[in-house]
Amino acid sequence: MTTMLPTVDPESRSLAGVLPDCLASLTVGGGSLPRADHAVVVLVDGLGAANLRGAAAHARFLAPRLGPRSTTTSAFPSTTAAGIATLTTGALPGRHGLVSYRARDLAGDRVVNQLSGWDAGMVPETWQRLPTVFERARAEGVTTTVIGQERYRNSGFTRAVLRGADYRAGRSMADRLDAAREIVSTTAGPTLSYVYVPELDQAAHEYGWESGRWTALLEELDGDLKRWSSRLPASTGALITADHGVIDVAPHQHVLFDQVPELVAGVRHIGGEPRCLHLYLDAAAGPADRERLAEAWRAEEGGRAWIATREQAIDHGWYGEVDPEVLPRIGDVIVAARKRIAYYDSRPADQSARGMIGQHGSLTDDERRIPLLGLGRYEP
Repeated sequence: MTTMLPTVDPESRSLAGVLPDCLASLTVGGGSLPRADHAVVVLVDGLGAANLRGAAAHARFLAPRLGPRSTTTSAFPSTTAAGIATLTTGALPGRHGLVSYRARDLAGDRVVNQLSGWDAGMVPETWQRLPTVFERARAEGVTTTVIGQERYRNSGFTRAVLRGADYRAGRSMADRLDAAREIVSTTAGPTLSYVYVPELDQAAHEYGWESGRWTALLEELDGDLKRWSSRLPASTGALITADHGVIDVAPHQHVLFDQVPELVAGVRHIGGEPRCLHLYLDAAAGPADRERLAEAWRAEEGGRAWIATREQAIDHGWYGEVDPEVLPRIGDVIVAARKRIAYYDSRPADQSARGMIGQHGSLTDDERRIPLLGLGRYEP
């Protein structure tokens, strides 16, 4: 059984428009947001629209604001590296180049983690190829600040996608929100601030988004945002969004794909993540080689995954416009889960990743539909 591939319209409303819209509201005006003197974007990692809706009783401030007109879509794949890079560059992965959680570095003949694998062979300032919205904002006289945890201050990912902004650290969610409020309250001239909240995503991976730990963090964040928004200066607009949603996958729903030899025949590298595999053949592989591997996967997994060759994924708009330099980073074949499953290779000795409960990366609405909630000047 096979399933028709979904088409993604690169021009549709998405995470790519959030920071550019904020910048327009601070400078030229006339965009989708009201004019403001200060803009704050709070990105809650892993808080999909379905997650917020499903836990509405634990989010009495945020959940009532969620509706058809207060959501948008993440990037594809629905993973942090691609999503945050899309937010901060205003471009889709085919242009900024962070096309998956683990992507092929063709020059190094390897697969590299796009969040933590930065080294001399994957220089952040050149691997992520575009100016950030923060750099553009600074050129227009806007004060730009990123507020996150201290451990991310000097990371390769920060250098890749957050350049052009000063970095401030806050230990707790409330600390980071307070730092953003201090900036808008004390800075002369327009400001653009970005607050990163990783706690819910971390809890979802370890315990699941339906766990008591996750819902307790949502309650804490909901209360923090309610108090914070009530103290913002009247000239400040804020948007609450996310990079992706989360689906809980139990161990018995793991698919050990390497146990079917046809699914790994000729595969040189395996990238992506459990709900969105990138399968890489030799660099010399052509369309016919990709189609042969895709057909093997369709015969085995076509009933519970979308399976596309690189050409098909690009034709269906999954990555937006794809620059030639980015092309080899995309898998020869992409396997995007439709059902509540996760794909694992059981051959490596380290199987610790299989302890992860909360998963994301694919094209489902639960993973790609995210909140976009306006507060202050941006409240509808």
